[in-house]
Amino acid sequence: MKTSKTNIFLILLSVVLFGWLLKGTFFQPGADDLKAGFTEKAKYRNENNTGPIQYVFSVTVKDSIWKDMEIFGNFKPHHKGGVTKVYFFMEGSKFPTDLSPGNVNFDPAYNASCVAVYEKSPIGNVSLIKYPFRNQS
Repeated sequence: MKTSKTNIFLILLSVVLFGWLLKGTFFQPGADDLKAGFTEKAKYRNENNTGPIQYVFSVTVKDSIWKDMEIFGNFKPHHKGGVTKVYFFMEGSKFPTDLSPGNVNFDPAYNASCVAVYEKSPIGNVSLIKYPFRNQS
């Protein structure tokens, strides 16, 4: 009788633990859970699979929550040795839909609308620059 109760307890404990693990696996937070209201408008990935891979994203936001912007950038793909850049624009402002590789990733006419840029370097260093084009003429 005592062994039966122990077995039932262990089985119930295993079921609860398994359910908890499944919940943790399938209900991870994602970019849709962030409060700033991100909408990806354009993306670019270079075709070079043998060298550094460069990702560039153009994203609109409803609110400039800086911490959410960094978290959103961390959700974007990144490859060792490559660069990931995410340009943030306020919803309702002009934003680029055509992105390109290199240091200048879109037409400078959109610079005034850019509120932040997230960049992850080839060695994994992360930076979020607020109003990156404010002092440029």
